[in-house]
Amino acid sequence: MTSPVSVVLLNYNTRDLTLDSLARFASAAQALGWQVIVVDNASTDGSTEAVAAYFPAVTVVRLIENRGYAAGNNQGLEVATGEAVILLNSDVLVGIEQLQALVDYLKANPEVGAVSAGLRTAEGAAQAFTFGGDPSLLYLLRRGIGRLFRLSPLHDWAVTEPLTVDWVSGACLCVRREVIEQIGGLDENFFLYFEDVDWCRRMRLAGWRVVYNPRVQVVHLGGQSQPARRVANRQYGESLRLYYRKWYGEALAECVGLLFPLFRWVMR
Repeated sequence: MTSPVSVVLLNYNTRDLTLDSLARFASAAQALGWQVIVVDNASTDGSTEAVAAYFPAVTVVRLIENRGYAAGNNQGLEVATGEAVILLNSDVLVGIEQLQALVDYLKANPEVGAVSAGLRTAEGAAQAFTFGGDPSLLYLLRRGIGRLFRLSPLHDWAVTEPLTVDWVSGACLCVRREVIEQIGGLDENFFLYFEDVDWCRRMRLAGWRVVYNPRVQVVHLGGQSQPARRVANRQYGESLRLYYRKWYGEALAECVGLLFPLFRWVMR
């Protein structure tokens, strides 16, 4: 049985955030005939039991190990039946109106394969690094030089109109079923970071536009299920090298690996 929209919420040891997130949209979504799925990445905080108790109509996918962001979301995509699928982090505060607006944007723009909501911090400011250009060596060099000499960022995070970009964050991302069937799910070789950049690149290569839409604003608390900073930095570097190995070749991947400590020092 198909549904008009499937919402896939990924959880890892964020029980209270997940319950709060579901309380904001799940009942209204299900009243519209939407499918709501919670994928749990082997949490140990009682998340799945709580979701089942408080939201019995929500489909819960329990994984026996934490296989990362991409693999977790892919498990949700396998269960999803919607013509549009919304990937949602548990630390995103969003109501049914914003989710419906993302779906409506896809309906109104048939050349758009995926659209992201405009992410805001808890204080209401535009969140940085929610979209961007493909992270080529030149792009990374421009970012590093800009930060070193305190120049303006490469992007205006506070844009107010929809913007076609190379990639968007997967924190609140609405994707066409047709796109998923065409290019497949997220690359599970990425445990954390760059899986959304890679997915968006594959969408663009297949002829779809990727859009950041700040007209639809949601709050992204950010980092609630991420590992400690030292571990996160290591995973970021590993994913960046994996991205380069996949799209630019082994030689440039090794170059990025050697330069990454300097890049992180500049961007600290």
